[in-house]
Amino acid sequence: MSLSQLAKSIAESPTLKLNEEANSLRERGQAVIHLGGGEPKNKAPLNAILASAARLSSGDIKYSPSDGIPSLKKAIVRYTEENYDKIAKPENVIVSSGAKQAVFNLLYALLNPQDEVIVLAPYWVSYPEMIKMCYGVPVVVTPEDGGFAPRLSEIEEAVSSSTKAILVNSPNNPSGVVYPESFVAGVVDFCERKGIYLIMDDIYHKLIFDGQQLVSCYKFTEKDIESTKVIVVNGISKLYGMTGFRIGWAVAPAPIVEVMTNVQAQTTSCASVILQAAAEGALNGLQGLVEGLRLTMENNRDVMIQELESFTGVKVVKPGGSFYCFPDFRAYGKGSVELSNFLLKKALVVTVPGKEFGMEGHLRLSFTGTIKDITEGVARMKWALDPN
Repeated sequence: MSLSQLAKSIAESPTLKLNEEANSLRERGQAVIHLGGGEPKNKAPLNAILASAARLSSGDIKYSPSDGIPSLKKAIVRYTEENYDKIAKPENVIVSSGAKQAVFNLLYALLNPQDEVIVLAPYWVSYPEMIKMCYGVPVVVTPEDGGFAPRLSEIEEAVSSSTKAILVNSPNNPSGVVYPESFVAGVVDFCERKGIYLIMDDIYHKLIFDGQQLVSCYKFTEKDIESTKVIVVNGISKLYGMTGFRIGWAVAPAPIVEVMTNVQAQTTSCASVILQAAAEGALNGLQGLVEGLRLTMENNRDVMIQELESFTGVKVVKPGGSFYCFPDFRAYGKGSVELSNFLLKKALVVTVPGKEFGMEGHLRLSFTGTIKDITEGVARMKWALDPN
């Protein structure tokens, strides 16, 4: 069978694969604990449910404009002004079927073959694969100090004449690290001066802990939306726990949005109007759910760290945000893929290998589950790896 070499070179999503394995084990009656997923347990906001139900009950379910329904784009414009202190226009916004599609469409719109995109390790698993799917070259910058936050000088050293963009995700998946304000300021200034696009994946941007303040990347540039090199991607999946609704967006200069819209029109046409209505309901509704989710995740984080700190040989950095921590299990001498498979078979605990995120020896653990899941999951891991 003759298949595309490019398609065959793309790695499968390890997180989705693990979800399937966990579900399969559960269907067979196994008591699996899932510490691998980035999916909070809360219900979708009532405003989102009512808005989507109203659209559904109207029976008026047709195509929407490829870049999104005007009322949702208006809500995103307002969200951008309120949370980023930046004035955008509807023509600066494109709505996609999830932030993942927004990132892919953006890369497709920006990259020529062999253009380079700098990715900061540890990175979200899909970044390198999406870059390769757009015929670009991922250039991974791994912090020399072994930590999770690179220095600006390390990024500058990786930049070449082929560098088209830098991808930054903060709070970070998988490490939970929130990059310091000084780092964000430096990378924004560097990209503006060098004419390199800075893609800010802000999907977790309000899920920050320990009293840290939300800092807008636009704070560090005097340029307006049309002239800046800063492009922001966001969505409803994480902040509102609406992972299954698959609505995300990008805020970018209008010419880039126009090309992204053409890409989207020729692939998925548009996002579902029912799901866009739900996103609009979430953005326009009461925002207490976001703070409630943030507080729950912070408490879960504290429990997870407490359990891991009593785990002999495991090193863990306290995450400043997101849903995840990224402990170092190298003391147990196995590669992260082997270790993850061992824990699934021996302890029925789902984890995600650090190798997939660009850092071998680590495992990504999610604290989106219940306190019981967290405590029992780590206890099973201790039993499997260190019975004494």
